[in-house]
Amino acid sequence: MEFNLKEIATITMILFAVIDIIGSLPVLLDLQTKLGKIQSEKATLVSGGIMLIFMFIGQQILEIIGIDVSSFAIAGSFIIFFLALEMILGIKFYKEEGAHTASVVPIAFPIIAGTGTLTTLLSIRAEYKVENIIVAILINLIFVYIVLRNTYRLEHWLGPSGINILRKVFGVILLAIAVKLFRTHAGV
Repeated sequence: MEFNLKEIATITMILFAVIDIIGSLPVLLDLQTKLGKIQSEKATLVSGGIMLIFMFIGQQILEIIGIDVSSFAIAGSFIIFFLALEMILGIKFYKEEGAHTASVVPIAFPIIAGTGTLTTLLSIRAEYKVENIIVAILINLIFVYIVLRNTYRLEHWLGPSGINILRKVFGVILLAIAVKLFRTHAGV
């Protein structure tokens, strides 16, 4: 195992921007109002499990259907690009599904471990060492857990404009990541 603090920091920031748990606060608050208490421990563990499983067998699934990691990474760069545009411009490209089951389903998947996160994991797996990705996932899961446990406090502390500013900043970071992924795997 070769842990690299620079890689861990980079991957942590990438995943933090893609998961966008702070930007999801309005959705989480709405879910909490509709469903009652959010099962933060369960949602965190399930989303972590989904991310780790997909990181390890996602490539084999792609091979079975005949897609190479570079193609998937390029496709992922487009998804990340559109997620960034949503965050920066405040428009919706993806339809959110309503929450009518336990809080794990809409929170763990697709809010935390959604398509953007899973695509990003496979994309960064092509560039970074697995042990560094795992550490970055764990760091993000700790942060996700803290946010899920404190949704109302964070909303009060940040306020609507603070949440909006964070969304825009992480949107720009995601946009840069999308361009980098595309350039790296497209050979541009």
